[in-house]
Amino acid sequence: MASWQSLPTELKLSIISILHPDDVDALAKTNQASYQACVPARFRSIKLNTFNALTRFIENVPRRYCASIETLELATHDEDLFVPTHVSLRERSDAVIALLSACPRLTSLNLRVAGSIDSSVVSPFPFLSNLKQLSISNVGSEDCTPLSERLVVAIAASCPNLQELSLDRITRSELHASDLQGVPYIPLVRGDMDVPDHPLLGSQLRLPSLLRIPTLRKLTIRDTHLGDEHWSTTPIACRLEVLDLGSCYHENEDFNRTCTERIMAAVGPTVDEFSLTTAVSNDKLFAKPSKTPLQKLRKLHITPFFPVDSVVETMSNLAGSPIETLALQCYEDDVVDVCSSLEEFLALKLERGAEFYEKLKRIDVSVTAAGYSATEEEVKERTDAAKRLQDFCRQLRLSSMIDTYGVPQRPVTSSRRASMSFVVEVGVGATKNTSTPAPTRPIGKARSMTLY
Repeated sequence: MASWQSLPTELKLSIISILHPDDVDALAKTNQASYQACVPARFRSIKLNTFNALTRFIENVPRRYCASIETLELATHDEDLFVPTHVSLRERSDAVIALLSACPRLTSLNLRVAGSIDSSVVSPFPFLSNLKQLSISNVGSEDCTPLSERLVVAIAASCPNLQELSLDRITRSELHASDLQGVPYIPLVRGDMDVPDHPLLGSQLRLPSLLRIPTLRKLTIRDTHLGDEHWSTTPIACRLEVLDLGSCYHENEDFNRTCTERIMAAVGPTVDEFSLTTAVSNDKLFAKPSKTPLQKLRKLHITPFFPVDSVVETMSNLAGSPIETLALQCYEDDVVDVCSSLEEFLALKLERGAEFYEKLKRIDVSVTAAGYSATEEEVKERTDAAKRLQDFCRQLRLSSMIDTYGVPQRPVTSSRRASMSFVVEVGVGATKNTSTPAPTRPIGKARSMTLY
């Protein structure tokens, strides 16, 4: 009988790749040969949640192990964001460069910073040829530690095969926002001229230039000022399939709506999936199939920050698109209003006839916990609202299914909120398996190492 030690290396790696992380750890402790064989699995996914964790990782982990990293969550900020530190921006950038330059297999990077870092951080990104997913977020105060749009655009445009980009709380540069100079309530970045020009974009490192990245397929931008008018004039080189736009909390709802509609009109022809935070009021542009730029839009997501009283108006104004799935996410307090809005929308669908949303097959509603336990009365009211919506679907001879709903949830204190959902499927004969599978231990690539 063959022993573990006699197996070929390729077979060992194949076996280890399907083991539970705890089993990988146990195997790695048996002997040195097994430890080395477990390195790719143990270092496939790495989380470094502070700058101190980043420096300790660089100092203590052999550089050759970094070649196994495929997924990396990386923070350049200190554990306490509000305590002054002597670490310079260049030192933080050098640490990021040192790690990224040793990760040739990296496919996904989540970079969290507290304000800007030195522009030299751009240097390793042109060599990350396997990087497909990139997320950059500013966890600091935008008023005190802004993160320049010029830096994040330079980074994103330097990735040769970037497909998915997510940006959170990015600040406009004074160089590209002359219209905002002197506006006291809009933060701007000054002194970011040192970001080097990009071979393709040149000095135009403004947010709309992201549309010139030819490989980009998914774009998410949240908590960011989107008022740059170049969104409607920038030549588009990418074929975006998924677009997720948030709103800027420094501006009012009308301004955010205008910005969203401008970007929708620019990139609409290729978008298959879209996430909305603001209402859509332009019925002349989006309501008719012959005119709407959203000719391929099949999946529409509405976030919890969307104004509930604008659901029907927005759906009516987006009627020109072949939407098949409508997904709404709301807070517990809004469940009754959301159900009422959906009833009103379905009544409008019945009134306007078969051609109005003829492609619609499914409505999903997910409910985000409010962070406190609901009273029995509140739970009953919300459950009744969901049931009324289901009954209305039955009256319209629409197949429907509601997942378990109405059970009070434990309060949550973390930013990762608990959620529950119910589903309404539209279309005669539609079916859905709503059974919840028993939890299983993660295997294979679920492996992750976290350092704080």
